[in-house]
Amino acid sequence: MKLGICGEHGGDPTSIDFCEDVGLDHVSCSPFRVPIARLWAAQAAIKARG
Repeated sequence: MKLGICGEHGGDPTSIDFCEDVGLDHVSCSPFRVPIARLWAAQAAIKARG
């Protein structure tokens, strides 16, 4: 099963870190937050690799 969150939390950098930490598969957010969410998700993925 895949789990994620949607809404304004999906574009919040702190929430993206939390989602990565607990193993959620995806986040969804409003279009104006997409650039920041993508950047932060990439940073979280790199950090998770060690």
